[in-house]
Amino acid sequence: MHAWEAIQKTLDYIEEHIGEDIKIEVLADTASLSLFYYQRLFSRLVKRPVREYIKLRRLARASEVLENKNNRILDIALDYGFGSHETFTRAFKEAYGMTPEQYRDNPVSLNQFDKPDLLLGYTLIDEGVPLISDGLVLEMNRKILKEPVDFMGVFGYVPIAGQLPVGESTGVDMPGEIWRRFHQEKGQIRRIPNGREIGVAYLGDAPEGCFTYFVGAEVEYGATNEHFQTWRLPAREYVVCGFEAENFLELVTVALNKAIKYSGLWLEKHGLMSDVFAPEIYYGNTPETTYMELLLPFNKKQ
Repeated sequence: MHAWEAIQKTLDYIEEHIGEDIKIEVLADTASLSLFYYQRLFSRLVKRPVREYIKLRRLARASEVLENKNNRILDIALDYGFGSHETFTRAFKEAYGMTPEQYRDNPVSLNQFDKPDLLLGYTLIDEGVPLISDGLVLEMNRKILKEPVDFMGVFGYVPIAGQLPVGESTGVDMPGEIWRRFHQEKGQIRRIPNGREIGVAYLGDAPEGCFTYFVGAEVEYGATNEHFQTWRLPAREYVVCGFEAENFLELVTVALNKAIKYSGLWLEKHGLMSDVFAPEIYYGNTPETTYMELLLPFNKKQ
């Protein structure tokens, strides 16, 4: 068994026993490693000490049910392995900058530390060959876009700190909040029938330490509206990372984070480097949607 497989077994164990008293000795035994080497290897592969990782995953799982006001905060704290309301509140505020009560009263999009899929760091697929792993179906292809495509929507400046790396940071999900604003206003956009939606990060004129994030709907070429901004997807060659997940929420959070990480690794292994923007293309963008594409403009490494 490879080292990453041993750690992955314990990541699965943690998810299955998230609300229980998880002993590191049991995790080490599950991985067939000494306690010392298990903790060292875990920190190396997961990029967090094991106790901190368990806390972050408990917070991620707890926040999923926190919006439901029928669930008492104390019960949520106990169900997800926190010994008291106070312990849960302290950990929640440290991770997200607000208390559970504040989040419940004013829900916002949150960044979470995802459960890693370590297989993706050690498997390189050929173009057109699907990779299936931990609920994710992913495929890499190349595509030439012959005509540019216009999108109309909203944008915001996002601080880099606290947003990257994806799936490994906590706090308010600022791109998610821009998506929230777009969904509230998109009914005013004259989009093309069955048009796609896009989320794209790029530098633009963002202040230092930030990037620009645009969210929009596909419109006719050259369309304008004084109440919205436009962004043009350039005609050029892209590497396309297409991926599916079990449901829409999984698609736009954990699956997207995994696809972004895997795409960077795939480009590097093929001697390519991504350009300064990477559009996320959504098809349908409904609770039934389970497929999307990450478009990667690329250049060859010198």
